[in-house]
Amino acid sequence: MDSHGLVEALGVMVPIVAIVSMFTFISIAIWMGNRRRERDAFYKSETLRRITEAGGDGAKAAIEALREDERLKRLQRREGLKIGGVINVALGIGAMIFLHALLGGSVYLSGLIPGLIGVAMLVYVYALAAPAEQGPKA
Repeated sequence: MDSHGLVEALGVMVPIVAIVSMFTFISIAIWMGNRRRERDAFYKSETLRRITEAGGDGAKAAIEALREDERLKRLQRREGLKIGGVINVALGIGAMIFLHALLGGSVYLSGLIPGLIGVAMLVYVYALAAPAEQGPKA
């Protein structure tokens, strides 16, 4: 095999190895994340079971722990929507500036799409969603 054939073989093998490695890493990362969530759920259920079996106030404490956990999840979701909305607004403004400087004309108005999505997310969080302390709207 001459040196030209070796270069061609490496040119084909490097992208193949990179793609296989990437998908292997993604698969392992997802599997590890799922295992961690399963373990967390198991520990949580075991703790609640032991609190409930402990006696009189155990059931009330377990229910209160579940409510607090749900409240924290709602707070996390709201904060995620806030961050996502701000990022989308900034992305829209940046895209509008970039497209106007690069192409001119009215193509820069396409930056309104992510910007308005961000505005909609922020309007939902601040005006439409129930406060995290109340719980979901019925």
